[in-house]
Amino acid sequence: MSTLGRSGVEVSGLSFGAAGIGSLFTEVSDEQADAALGAAWSAGIRYFDTAPHYGIGLSERRLGAFLRERPRDAYTISTKVGRLLEPADGHGDDLAHGFAVPATHRRVWDFSADGVRRSLEDSLERLGLDRVDVVYLHDPDDHAEQAFREGYPALERLRAEGVVGAIGAGMNQTAMLTRFVRETDVDVVLCAGRYTLLEQGALADLLPAAEERGASVVVGGAFNSGLLADPKPGATYNYGSAPEELMARALRLKDIAERHGTTLRAAALAFPGAHPAVASVLVGARSAEEARDGAEQFAAVVPADFWQELVAEGLLPKEAPVPTSGEETP
Repeated sequence: MSTLGRSGVEVSGLSFGAAGIGSLFTEVSDEQADAALGAAWSAGIRYFDTAPHYGIGLSERRLGAFLRERPRDAYTISTKVGRLLEPADGHGDDLAHGFAVPATHRRVWDFSADGVRRSLEDSLERLGLDRVDVVYLHDPDDHAEQAFREGYPALERLRAEGVVGAIGAGMNQTAMLTRFVRETDVDVVLCAGRYTLLEQGALADLLPAAEERGASVVVGGAFNSGLLADPKPGATYNYGSAPEELMARALRLKDIAERHGTTLRAAALAFPGAHPAVASVLVGARSAEEARDGAEQFAAVVPADFWQELVAEGLLPKEAPVPTSGEETP
């Protein structure tokens, strides 16, 4: 377990990303979602991350139903603010936003102080819980002024009141997350897709800033939305078709991993957690099989020779920390 910044909130080294159980891309049944969560719990995962955005609230409802049956002090849960869900009269599905669910609601961007509090209240109602441990400002890319001027101070007040234990921001970019770390008192930021075996942009700005400021980083998107899990025709990168150059790079990484007696999935999950600023690595799962596989891959020891070859071949920068030989990833 690691502590998020100075908050006292603890998270497991491997955490459960709950976008998948919100029927990301394809429909997931209640039974499948519950089985995925059960397998993750049995594997020792104790940090679960969700958001209103995931399945227009479906992820929160499913996660809450599962966690309400577990001791409240036995797990850590995070959700996000910035998108309010308003009832919609429209028909059809939500696939335009990536989720195979009925379009019962529309998302309304709101990083105001009132919007943050309302969003959290709505999330608690969907979850059926009286509190969450961590709250992130979710994707404030195009709303920076309001997020810094109103949204972040609202989170700071919620933390001071003891409503939440830790606060931060979650994004797919490093520049604004670095600004949050340097200019505010966030405990943690969630960085998706920018610190992986394929790209290490966070190594230049976010991770050093977090170390300097005593903030934690949770890394999401360790598989770059699928490419590093199984590089093959049709694999996705950043939720779109993988470019040929990155596909070739991923296949090369897979070949090296297999020559060293490990898997690309194990290496992809092991790599981010080796950086001292990283507290947890999020992995999404939509089935019990995926959850078990993620835990098994995360626990695997990746040979030191594998990392050495990546550096020698220019596939990893030499300054990137790698897991210590002979030790399991924490």
